[in-house]
Amino acid sequence: MLNVYLSGEIHTDWRDQIVHAASDLDVAFSAPVTDHAASDDCGVAILGVEDQKFWHDHKGAKLNAIRTRQAIAAADVVVVRFGDKYKQWNAAFDAGYAAALGKSLIVMHGADHQHALKEVDAAALAVVETPAQVVEILTYVLHGTLPS
Repeated sequence: MLNVYLSGEIHTDWRDQIVHAASDLDVAFSAPVTDHAASDDCGVAILGVEDQKFWHDHKGAKLNAIRTRQAIAAADVVVVRFGDKYKQWNAAFDAGYAAALGKSLIVMHGADHQHALKEVDAAALAVVETPAQVVEILTYVLHGTLPS
């Protein structure tokens, strides 16, 4: 069983594409909370309301970090997707954390992000553009077979 953490952009269905296409592989997937409002508000929902937005965000970031750190530590492979619409600073942080832990890192982004993410890409064992390429890598890692 390969444990794969799917980090990064939350505004498209890339995670679902990978999970669906890899359904015949011996892979367990984990991910951050992808409900944006729930992720942002978890700290104040659990630990109490804050008047200042900084402390509201601070509480949420810390609770999400507990989940993220545990999931990255438990992962064999970490996939980090950088989308086109927003700057995903958290994704860059996750990639760096995974690299620092010596995790096998796959980075996914379009060609338009190549220069901006050159250091992140340099830490990755693979850089891809599509969810299908991630599944092909997982298939190769598990079975040693190439796409047909």
